[in-house]
Amino acid sequence: MTTLIFGHRGVPAKLPENSLAGFAYAIAHDIDGLEFDVQLTADGIPVVMHDERLNRTTDGHGLISSYRYDDLRRFCLSNGERIPTLQALLKLVGHHDVILNFEFKTNRVRYPGVEKRVLDIIKRAPLKNPVIFSSFNLATIQRAQQIDPRQCYCLLANHHFKDPSQFIKQHHLDGLHLKHHQPEAEAVERIWTVNRTVDMRRLFVERVAGIITDDFERAQLIRAEQHHLTQPALSI
Repeated sequence: MTTLIFGHRGVPAKLPENSLAGFAYAIAHDIDGLEFDVQLTADGIPVVMHDERLNRTTDGHGLISSYRYDDLRRFCLSNGERIPTLQALLKLVGHHDVILNFEFKTNRVRYPGVEKRVLDIIKRAPLKNPVIFSSFNLATIQRAQQIDPRQCYCLLANHHFKDPSQFIKQHHLDGLHLKHHQPEAEAVERIWTVNRTVDMRRLFVERVAGIITDDFERAQLIRAEQHHLTQPALSI
């Protein structure tokens, strides 16, 4: 199994996180997948941003959920780009052969009804690949499963699981997105956020399902180097 490389919020090593410019750059440079986060505005528009507040990544202040989308549009990312909507990201991805990893950001703000709103939008998008949905909030995943059990759902976690395979089975999950790889687990694992070269090399050797990284181009080079080293020599 080839370990897939997911751009963590696009490509923060080069461009603002969760920006359309970053996602477009990653797509143009053959990224396997894109990991991104979504918050809801006061009028229920899903926008792509990691933080619940505007302060860190924009020239605005306060909770995203306190602004209607039309008001939110006056704030910009560091490259001058407006905060992208989920619809804009899906349009950008279109039919490109890219896997999306959508994170429900409901571990701090509840966002009532976000699961159905998001699933309805994504089901209408003409994407080439199924979307992977993840969250630190198991209740969010369970609500989404009730709405559409056919989708791929994974729990995000930064702790060790005593029996990850049993946990996945118990909660009808498709895998786990972990801070630390559990090599003893017979489960689909995608590991976040992998930025050190030594960790990339180790996880490629262990053939985890995916790594989520801020620097996908370095990960691509390391994966290619390791693939070359493991190929059998041709006899003459």
